[in-house]
Amino acid sequence: MNRIDQRFADLKAQGRRALIPFITAGDPAPQHTVGFMHALVEAGADVIELGVPFSDPMADGPVIQKACERALKHGVRLSHLFEMVREFRQTDTATPVVLMGYLNPMERIGLSAFAEQAAAAGVDGVLTVDMPPEEAEEVGPLLKSHGLASIFLVAPTTSRARAATICAHGEGYLYYVSLKGVTGSAILDADDVAAHLAPLREMTDLPLCVGFGIRDGASAAEVGKVADGVIVGSALVTRIAENTERPEVIPGELKAVLSEMRLALDALSQR
Repeated sequence: MNRIDQRFADLKAQGRRALIPFITAGDPAPQHTVGFMHALVEAGADVIELGVPFSDPMADGPVIQKACERALKHGVRLSHLFEMVREFRQTDTATPVVLMGYLNPMERIGLSAFAEQAAAAGVDGVLTVDMPPEEAEEVGPLLKSHGLASIFLVAPTTSRARAATICAHGEGYLYYVSLKGVTGSAILDADDVAAHLAPLREMTDLPLCVGFGIRDGASAAEVGKVADGVIVGSALVTRIAENTERPEVIPGELKAVLSEMRLALDALSQR
């Protein structure tokens, strides 16, 4: 069983929600990323989304765009991400790792080479922001043959027909984008999220995880009432950006943000 499927099965049995943090690999410098990943796990992360630095991250707001710029200044490429995951796996063989990014870096090394190298490094899933489900007919089986889950986004503006197509091709979990706009752009409406998740549950048994707009324990708990997991990115990347000159304090900063969310989500399962 894929580590992602196993983790969500365990969480469901425990009546708990998944906490999925996102950081950009190589930000503020590549030697720190693996330590950050371990810090996230220590603070309660169930799955880690590791961002692939890209020069044109169209779905991301200024916070993550700048994180990509900082990483790219160090020349961080996919090969470096594979090395990071491989190093992470030396001491953590249980926490699922999902690479999140754009299609161009994958195509530059070739999709077959990407799938083979990602799987060998210990990656569990791939979320490609700009890959439509229509292309999943080719890419999905390739990833699956290497044990990699194809994870897709669904937006508030996604039609029911298209959502059904996405659900048919999705694996691991479904990433519901709670806001119209880019990452870190606004404050989410939990009632609106609930209204959009309801029809998705009729289409798929995949866990429904919500990202964009999760900023603190309160927002995580509100979303956790209606979702199977919450995804947090900009709130963490902001802490990294604020401490680029003091990278040694960043693990503690990340833990502070994530621990608050972990406590808030776990409180839901105790009700």
